Amino acid sequence: MKNKKTFLVTGGTGFIGRNIVNLLLKKNYKILVLDDGSRGVFNKTINKNIKYIKGDIREKKLLYKCLKKVDAVIHLAYINGTRYFYEKPDVILDVAIKGLINVFDGCKKYKIKELYLASSSEVYQTPLKIPTDENEMLKIPDIYNPRYSYGGGKILTELMGINYGKKFFKKLIIFRPHNVYGPNMGNEHVIPEFIKKIKSIKNKNFKIQGSGNEIRSFIYIEDFINAFDLILHKGKHLNIYNIGTNEKIKIKELAKKIAKIINKKIIIRKSPLKEGGTKIRVPNIKKIKMLGFKTKFTLNNGLNKILKLNV
Repeated sequence: MKNKKTFLVTGGTGFIGRNIVNLLLKKNYKILVLDDGSRGVFNKTINKNIKYIKGDIREKKLLYKCLKKVDAVIHLAYINGTRYFYEKPDVILDVAIKGLINVFDGCKKYKIKELYLASSSEVYQTPLKIPTDENEMLKIPDIYNPRYSYGGGKILTELMGINYGKKFFKKLIIFRPHNVYGPNMGNEHVIPEFIKKIKSIKNKNFKIQGSGNEIRSFIYIEDFINAFDLILHKGKHLNIYNIGTNEKIKIKELAKKIAKIINKKIIIRKSPLKEGGTKIRVPNIKKIKMLGFKTKFTLNNGLNKILKLNV
């Protein structure tokens, strides 16, 4: 019987990372996880098919040591969280660029021909069309706005991915997650931040950034993992795939929905939207649907599930 291939998952202790690792474990693949531990917790569960290595994606020697032993790479390592886009854009770009170069050079050195790259809806910032497909123009509207450090790094991910992919890889796929949420994802994202604030609210006033009319769509982690599984096995070389849903909601309605489930009354108080904030973001998911993707969770289902788990 042929041995199962080994995956390296960079950033594998983060929210999306550990769920991808669980998917790979269920399929009995061997896994190396390289992570600096800044956003996730190392899984202490003993499993013969997984090994955790603590380290920074910018540490070339350590990364190369990992790459010697693998057949495919899922590159997730990055700095997420909107607050960090504004607070440390230099670090975001350093991780993005050095990490990318190390991954590509290492894959070339050890002749690894299969690579999956995590991108983001931030690559197109304010889209020209809604819902937004994979052919949307990539852009940085203002080079002086630190927010675009994140999107800029992801644009480089896609640019390098496509051009290196043509020359050095047999299967290179880029995927763009759109507002993934679920249990234990940390507090640096909209849904867990809202849940935390609404649970602890002392009066009815609930402050949000922007007018509250900003629109997003959210995908529950189990749906995201099912979509990722499809690109893992059916995705085409040099293709880009949106992973998200078409169920859109205004941010103020999201807050009200969470408050209703928690059984709290709130009054929405708006505040200025940070410069570079996007008013609407909804992906076109026809491409992932063509691989067989179907959503199982509505936003109501997902919110009820995570709130039940977080009680």
